Amino acid sequence: MSKQKLSLQEQLLKSGLVSSAKAKNIKSDKYKQEQLKRNNNIAVVDEAKELVQKALAEKVERDRELNLQIKQQEQQKELLAQIKQLIDLNKQPQDADGFAYNFTDENKVKTLYVSETMRDSIIKGRLAIVKLANKYEVVAADVAHKISQRDAASVIVYYEQGAETADTKDDPYAAFEVPDDLMW
Repeated sequence: MSKQKLSLQEQLLKSGLVSSAKAKNIKSDKYKQEQLKRNNNIAVVDEAKELVQKALAEKVERDRELNLQIKQQEQQKELLAQIKQLIDLNKQPQDADGFAYNFTDENKVKTLYVSETMRDSIIKGRLAIVKLANKYEVVAADVAHKISQRDAASVIVYYEQGAETADTKDDPYAAFEVPDDLMW
């Protein structure tokens, strides 16, 4: 017994998925499109091609956005690496037996033990406290300025030198100086 190969249309008719009237309509529509194409040289709109082109355009747009995100992540990693390098190369040694210097970070009081000269330098703006991966380090003011240009959130304590406000000039209690070395 030799099996006869049936076309897709015949297979669908035989299985009952498509009615014969619907098959005839599809066949006549296709024939009409062929005639229009041949006689008038009119390009018949092919929905499948349009869908493919639309899908390709969407894919290109998604790829472009993904590449942009990846590029931004790489730039962020590069900035963090620069900050880490600046801190590692310029950090000042801390003194575990030194004075406790209290400061706030994210509304929490933190303590760093530094020598008395370092504490005075921090207060006068020659040194600053920076944060890297939940660890605090003391660096020079110019290094802190470079770090703040890359990521301002990394600089925790930095008193700029000569930064007097208008309030301090008009303050009636300016003659009564509060000592900076007040220990709690």
